[in-house]
Amino acid sequence: MKRKKNGSHVIVFIILALCMVVTLLPFIWMVLTSLKTQSEAVTIPLQILPNKLLFSNYVSVFKKIPFAKMYLNTIISTAVVVSVQVILCSMAAYAFGRIKFPGRNAIFGALLAVLMVPYSFFILPQYLMIQKMGLLNTIPALFIPGLFSAFGTFLMRQFFMALPNDLEDAARIDGCNHFMIFTKIMFPLVKPGVVALAILTLRSAWNDLMWPMIVNTSPEKMTLSAGLSFLQGQYSTDYPIMMAGAVLAVLPLLVLFAVFQKQFIEGIALQGIKG
Repeated sequence: MKRKKNGSHVIVFIILALCMVVTLLPFIWMVLTSLKTQSEAVTIPLQILPNKLLFSNYVSVFKKIPFAKMYLNTIISTAVVVSVQVILCSMAAYAFGRIKFPGRNAIFGALLAVLMVPYSFFILPQYLMIQKMGLLNTIPALFIPGLFSAFGTFLMRQFFMALPNDLEDAARIDGCNHFMIFTKIMFPLVKPGVVALAILTLRSAWNDLMWPMIVNTSPEKMTLSAGLSFLQGQYSTDYPIMMAGAVLAVLPLLVLFAVFQKQFIEGIALQGIKG
């Protein structure tokens, strides 16, 4: 039995190792390509390691496109989307999960129906709204459509519904209203859900490609994902410089995930159990 159990562990370890290699291989290739020359990047057969580490590609990114401005645009839009969406979704989730009012289930069902509609269906209405507001080719146009999320509301509602009613009853006895119960008692207790929602929202906002390219046309108003597309030429593309920009763009996400890895995994695991 012990030998059989050890054999199963070895098989699981091998499968996980293969999955890790498949997951990390594109990122490793991106980093290696960013250190190559153009000829080394497109040579056939493929050249895995560069003959000489070429860090000048990272400098060239800032010369070919307004990369620093794009970085700032991405940070601003992502910070606004994450902070506002966490607040609005948490408040809406608390209302749907803890407050009984007429039509609560019907309204929440209509909200969940939004998740069944493809994102591309909302692009035209959102674009027309931004156009009517006179915000085309501006920074606010990048983050306004992402200030609220039906998925974020559903995610946070699961956490609020899992909290015991005794906490709310004790708070009411002490004279707390709904706002005080939410801010001082309920919201601090759903920290894993808040962290999970923040990280998922940050990843989505940071990597958004389609919407910035639709609503903005000036490179100075672009985000990183959309801005890197300017490095792709019509007939030829300098792949080392493009990969250098991609490495710089993905670094903040890697750092944040490394710092908040425990909270992120805990939040997703608890959400799955409570769902």
